[in-house]
Amino acid sequence: MKRARFPFQPGTGSQGAAVLMPVLPLTLRLGGQEISVLALADTGSAINVLPWSAGAALGARWEELDTPVQLTGTLGATEARALIVEGVVAGLPAVRLVFAWTKSDAIPVLLGQVNFFMQFDVCFFRKAGLFEVSAAQ
Repeated sequence: MKRARFPFQPGTGSQGAAVLMPVLPLTLRLGGQEISVLALADTGSAINVLPWSAGAALGARWEELDTPVQLTGTLGATEARALIVEGVVAGLPAVRLVFAWTKSDAIPVLLGQVNFFMQFDVCFFRKAGLFEVSAAQ
């Protein structure tokens, strides 16, 4: 089984405290466009979320997407639509990822339960400062 390991990255928690976060490099593809982003593996997020600028950079056309997605929390009032792209983590096989593409750049790329954690197994080794991603069987 192919696996990729990543170090936790320094970040800022909700209370402004310095924390370590599971951020990984991710390549996204749509049509002939490809972008590289840093994405937060968020086990507490129900869905994958893609900021406006990332979807625009992929050439996605808002007016052509007709499946609305209801966001919650701080993005609850932000409009979002379903966008399916191809995603590649390190040297692992490419997978289809479903994102709630939002009209906001106020958040990072979030990888949530639907469908990042359905496509990949993720093991967190917090004390060691590492996390590992492998293709789900």
